[in-house]
Amino acid sequence: MRDLPPAEPGMRIGLFGGSFNPPHVGHRLVALECLKRLRLDRVWVLVSPGNPLKDKSVLAPIDERLAATVKLMDDPRLEVTGFEADWGFAYSFETIHSLTETYPATRFVWIMGADSLASFHHWERWEEIARRLPLAVYARPGAGIRATRSPAAMALAASRLPETAAPVLADMAPPAWVYLHGITSSASSTAIRARASSS
Repeated sequence: MRDLPPAEPGMRIGLFGGSFNPPHVGHRLVALECLKRLRLDRVWVLVSPGNPLKDKSVLAPIDERLAATVKLMDDPRLEVTGFEADWGFAYSFETIHSLTETYPATRFVWIMGADSLASFHHWERWEEIARRLPLAVYARPGAGIRATRSPAAMALAASRLPETAAPVLADMAPPAWVYLHGITSSASSTAIRARASSS
């Protein structure tokens, strides 16, 4: 679970990163929907050491989060890895830079929820991320307007593709992104943690 999954030249791989603290059905839904709608060969679920923008005091140990995520993502096309912790990566741009340099012939797509797009302009070197690989933004309940009118979305407006272009997003030269509407889940890691602490 700490190793980097294998990648062959020409493979279409979605990178779905997060704390997964804890993982929930909404995460699995996004991974499977993006796998299908972006016509990907795999989705790598990247369980991060921790989000620099979030409170780490409530963060469960990475091995615990990895085990729970593996159990949830019970599909051979969804590959869970925690390699970022062992490689010392604290920011997504570090992961993306390393992967695109290591696997130049692999077609990576960065997957994020709409709530992440809303705060994307706060991410370290977010513009570099958008220049490195295409982005797929999946709708989240209550995040639509905040996301599509966020500073990052406005800055990248000229690079937004129609949702019908999702199947060819992995073939597009960045910057390029799509906003995917579809089945959503109201599940929230924050809410799950709050329920657990009050029980």
